[in-house]
Amino acid sequence: MADVRPPAVAGSWYPGTRARLVEAIDAHLAAAAAPPRTCPRAIVAPHAGLMYSGPVAAFAYRTVKACAYTAVVLIGPSHFVAFDGVSIWPRGAWETPSGPIRVAEALAAALAAASDEIVEYPAAHGREHSLEMQLPFLARLLPGVPIVPLVMGSQNRPTALALGDAFAHVLAGRSDERVLLVASSDLSHYEDAAVAARLDAVVVRHVAALDADGLMAALEREPRHACGGGPIVSVLRATVKLGCTEARVLRYADSGDVSGDKSSVVGYMAAAIW
Repeated sequence: MADVRPPAVAGSWYPGTRARLVEAIDAHLAAAAAPPRTCPRAIVAPHAGLMYSGPVAAFAYRTVKACAYTAVVLIGPSHFVAFDGVSIWPRGAWETPSGPIRVAEALAAALAAASDEIVEYPAAHGREHSLEMQLPFLARLLPGVPIVPLVMGSQNRPTALALGDAFAHVLAGRSDERVLLVASSDLSHYEDAAVAARLDAVVVRHVAALDADGLMAALEREPRHACGGGPIVSVLRATVKLGCTEARVLRYADSGDVSGDKSSVVGYMAAAIW
């Protein structure tokens, strides 16, 4: 059972029982705008507590409803463990209130072989919520589709770009498969809403332009823009290399829209890439 990753925040950040979790996810999806007709290659979604970021994440996940994917590659930031490179969970499954989601082991092995930046460091996944907060939506909308979980440590330029290149190289060689990339990131943290909106607009602009290099440069100047900026850069770089030509920012909001407190907010963005 060592290869089964148990939930870290079930029952606190989101409901810990399947029935209550499905009810919450369905409510968020029902309130989100209708998705485009085509299925995206990648999405960007936030990862705060479900009551706060769920209304925004639902806009990204509505775009994958009824889509047929063979696997989902998840990349998020490490909030608790400092390390270099990207930690992969290469085998087994991740447990959720809706049952286990298995790891796409062959795809994970191919990604690990594609870059020296990708390492096995299980400790990075133990308390981490950035990937776990995506699983309730995936379990509901893409049941049975396996995942490749990846957590980025130091979000520097070499790591972010190398991971994007590894994604593009591996997925281009699997043209008979349909793999969804998911970048997990919140935006600015604990600024007042006006300051947050200015900081977050930089990320929104670069994502809408599919501009990985511009976003990386912005993050190097001001890391406050996003806690998962490196993962977003990797996904932008990969999707452009894979031939994507369009990105849409589907929703922007902040935690104050739920809490009512606009004096110290966290920014959230939902986006999709085709």
